[in-house]
Amino acid sequence: MTKLRVGIIGTGKKKERRDRFGFAMAYEHADAYQALDSCEIVACADLVEENARAFADTYEVEKIFLDYRAMLDEMRLDVVSICTWPRLHEPMVLDACRAGVRAIHCEKPIADTWGGVQRMARAAEQAGVQLTFNHQRRYGTPFVLAKRLLDDGAIGQLVRLESDPGNIYDSGTHYIDLFSFFNGEQRAKWVLAQIDYRQENLVFGAHCENQNLVLTEYENGVFGLIMSGTGDSSPVGCVDKLVGADGVIEVGVTNGPALRYRQAGEQAWVTVDTGGESIHGPGFINRAIADVVTCLLEGRRCQLDVRNALIATEIIFGAYESSRRHGRVDFPLEIDDNPLAAMVEQGILAPAPMTTGGA
Repeated sequence: MTKLRVGIIGTGKKKERRDRFGFAMAYEHADAYQALDSCEIVACADLVEENARAFADTYEVEKIFLDYRAMLDEMRLDVVSICTWPRLHEPMVLDACRAGVRAIHCEKPIADTWGGVQRMARAAEQAGVQLTFNHQRRYGTPFVLAKRLLDDGAIGQLVRLESDPGNIYDSGTHYIDLFSFFNGEQRAKWVLAQIDYRQENLVFGAHCENQNLVLTEYENGVFGLIMSGTGDSSPVGCVDKLVGADGVIEVGVTNGPALRYRQAGEQAWVTVDTGGESIHGPGFINRAIADVVTCLLEGRRCQLDVRNALIATEIIFGAYESSRRHGRVDFPLEIDDNPLAAMVEQGILAPAPMTTGGA
């Protein structure tokens, strides 16, 4: 079988300790591709030659590039993984679509503006490219088992989804996307939100608020409630909570188990065995990329498809727009920018500068 030719954009530098300036996600993507008989990593690109060479040496990659566009032009790639900061995703996805690749798997969040998100989705659709985003927690055992409990009727009809993601843009893109996973990929109708941004919080170069309170309603009548506390406090007590007519499921309980549920009328929680997996892994990215490749080869729509990712992303940018407008925002969302970044640039929000080290 001819192997899919894979190229990696943004190798980064592998660190002993990850931080908000770099996770070296390219290495995790590469591990996942190397585990598949159907794929071969043939090229990588990074602005820093030392980083690209270190990555190439680790994975025996035949060719490195300092300009990703040259890689796209020369290497006849089937699949591209984009592992850069969010502000770079839009131009890189558009260039990859023009280069004729078959599939693009991109890190999250999708982009740094709502307009950019929509342009990426349109470009992929017009070019017939499979565009997916690395919301890999959809493949994590705690979340998969939570959905199974819901689908099996353990808590009755789903009424409300709740989350404390810390912030809604970076970490929130995972846990709000999981609302869609639990709720059958239903689109949201509107969002009403307020945020607080008093201390600068840059994650991979993007502004992320300090606190949030977000209410949204999906087309099937299920509500989503997102709210974050301060410091170690959590108003939800877990990263995702599923509230049903006959009980509650909690995933990623603060200082507690990865998964538990309690049925109506019962006092005790039932802790579910997740096979040693936490809400962060291991193995989620390997499963996600394996599914991305399988869907490409079989011509099936992947659950990481951009159309699914748009649901949570519209809520995120819609929440920032609601805070800017001081009112409810009805969907479809009709803005082009990032309202949080715009409010900072315009001086409407004036967070105190980050301290050295990003605290």
